[in-house]
Amino acid sequence: MKNKDEEVEAFVSSGNIFADIGHPNPEEAQAKSDLAMQIYRTIKKRKLTQTEAAKILGIDQPKVSDIIRGKLSKYSIDRLMRFLRLLGNDIEILVKKHQDKSSDPTLYVRGTCRNRPQASV
Repeated sequence: MKNKDEEVEAFVSSGNIFADIGHPNPEEAQAKSDLAMQIYRTIKKRKLTQTEAAKILGIDQPKVSDIIRGKLSKYSIDRLMRFLRLLGNDIEILVKKHQDKSSDPTLYVRGTCRNRPQASV
């Protein structure tokens, strides 16, 4: 247990937890996480059980559970997008020229709860 007088170290997040923890492909990991969140939201909105969702997706229930719990190492972005389509979602991909010369180009999934990365000032 921490003593109440001990200092707690904190830092400002980059907005991508995977970058903050040193993941080798943080943009891709965040995109997969965002897509999995959309799958979860769709299943909840449609009031599907994991078994019903599994049947629609052509996978077994434990794999649906893995996706919902963020265990995504076995799934590509392409496969997660295919699952979203099978669940009745449209997917729109927008490619545009990167404008901010002070940062790297980004990969972003719109429609998730996290805020879109802002350009550096």
